Amino acid sequence: MTAEGLVAALLADNGDAPWAARVPGRLEALLAALPRPVRTAARTGVAAVEAYAVVRTGRRLAALGPDEREAVLSELGRRPGLAPLLDLLKVPVLLAAATERTAPVPAPVPPKDPPLSCVPAAQWPTRSTADAVVVGSGAGGAVAAHALARAGLDVVVLEEGEHHPTSSFAGRAPLDRFTDLYRDGGASAALGDPPLLLPVGRAVGGTTVVNSGTCYRTPRHVLARWSSGFGFHLADGLDARLDEVEALLRVATQPLDVLGANGLLALTGAERLGWRAGPLRRNAPGCAGSCQCVVGCPTGAKQSVQLSVLPDACAAGARIVTRARVRRILVDHDRPGGPRAAGVRVERPDGTAFEILSPLVVTAAGALHTPPLLRRSGLGAHPEIGRNLSVHPATSVAGRFGEPVTSWRGVLQSVGVEQLHDRGILIEATASPPGMTSFVLPGVGRALRRELEDADHLAVLGAMIADRASGHVLGRNRALVRYALDARDGRRLLTAVRAMGKLLFAAGAREVLTGVPQAPRARTPDELETLLEGVTARQLHLSAFHPTGTAAAGADPGRAPVGPEGRLRGVHGVLVADGSVLPSCPEVNPQLSIMAVASAVARAHLS
Repeated sequence: MTAEGLVAALLADNGDAPWAARVPGRLEALLAALPRPVRTAARTGVAAVEAYAVVRTGRRLAALGPDEREAVLSELGRRPGLAPLLDLLKVPVLLAAATERTAPVPAPVPPKDPPLSCVPAAQWPTRSTADAVVVGSGAGGAVAAHALARAGLDVVVLEEGEHHPTSSFAGRAPLDRFTDLYRDGGASAALGDPPLLLPVGRAVGGTTVVNSGTCYRTPRHVLARWSSGFGFHLADGLDARLDEVEALLRVATQPLDVLGANGLLALTGAERLGWRAGPLRRNAPGCAGSCQCVVGCPTGAKQSVQLSVLPDACAAGARIVTRARVRRILVDHDRPGGPRAAGVRVERPDGTAFEILSPLVVTAAGALHTPPLLRRSGLGAHPEIGRNLSVHPATSVAGRFGEPVTSWRGVLQSVGVEQLHDRGILIEATASPPGMTSFVLPGVGRALRRELEDADHLAVLGAMIADRASGHVLGRNRALVRYALDARDGRRLLTAVRAMGKLLFAAGAREVLTGVPQAPRARTPDELETLLEGVTARQLHLSAFHPTGTAAAGADPGRAPVGPEGRLRGVHGVLVADGSVLPSCPEVNPQLSIMAVASAVARAHLS
């Protein structure tokens, strides 16, 4: 079942635009990069829409004229049971469409990355030894490896993804890089009511390769809560670790001259409302405003850990094994004093395996994948392993302006609006690279085509909610994530939509696009309030980016699977040094928090 008919119907393609003719091929390439269940669901959805067209007209969409196709989709969109299906199918179609109609950006001359000691798993010996094995090369794993290697330990870092140098990012469409750099082609999700897209990186450098570069320090009240409420006493000295991480990443406030119109409009709106706002602190000295942080920075300005932390770790002797999936942590159950880590068993892409024997294993696979690893290893018996998941649920709103905004020119995540942060709502001016900006566009057919062609007049804001821990990571071989949006957090999301709309109107927006199919646009603040009266948070386009808490650290053995210094309970020689150990949502973008905690965990072990 091909999607040519659906694409033509959604985009009102009557053969007048070469870019539209290329969209079905781009869509097929996108779907081919996604996991089989996602591909199957998408094709089943396309088949359902085609079946609806046959029932209504006796013909498939491709055989209908433009007006007939649009009428079928408009009717389908008015049916409560089928409208969500159409809305979901629009997302990949619009990704493909925006990619094809955007002119390629001239590729910068790629810089030379600092050297890394990377060895493909296919070339690693069947049996080897190390003083420490670190599972995962992202924010937590990189910092832990850095601290251990600089202390003189022989460190091996295991990464399931590949090494993508900066030179590999230039000249490729953002959507193509997206499917390469993210686990499951970027289609990882939390199942629940509502489902949440939950993308995480899979590459040397982990999610730091594909995050926004925003570097918030952990708020002091959060540190106090972790220490006093959970007994996670490493939080007491985290300020010093945060200072060190900021220096490693060269964190600084983003200058105004590179923010771009999207960020400047957010500042204008906040100033007119008297709201607290300012350019964000980021790990991107010399940022050129290419707005491609989430698909690999093509200029090398963003100091993700494969450019900033791992090179120093490798200079101190650490080695990185790529395309290496850790099947289990090996445990010696016969040692005096109780079970002790003995190393790891690792799977190569061809299915063969190798072992690295080591008395210390640091799990830094991330909050979604550390719990399954511990279960596969016979170390996941604690009832709280996989529970306590926070994800920072997020939604976005767009404002249409009279003059071009071209939000994809400038810093991707440029401005923070903290007016509602004490209520758990953090607003950030967040655009996306070309080909990834169409999630909020309403309508079908000619109306949707007009929206797509006018996308350069849109400014985009996003908001994330400091959520209650409402999720659970299940599974052993694969992570199965379930998440039930808390009622309080749902109300916060709607408050955030109202606030973002108010901010955009204050900045001069002619209308606000809500992303809600049932209430897609408002032309005044009062109209927005009226529209949102009948909307629930489950009708919003929701996503999440910051999973934490699934192996929480703390003093209470019944509540915390990990002890207050990052040691997994029930076994010697296993540390957890990723977002899993954060006891609760950090209330800000968590990169610095994770890195500082990983540093503290490694240092506590060394002391």
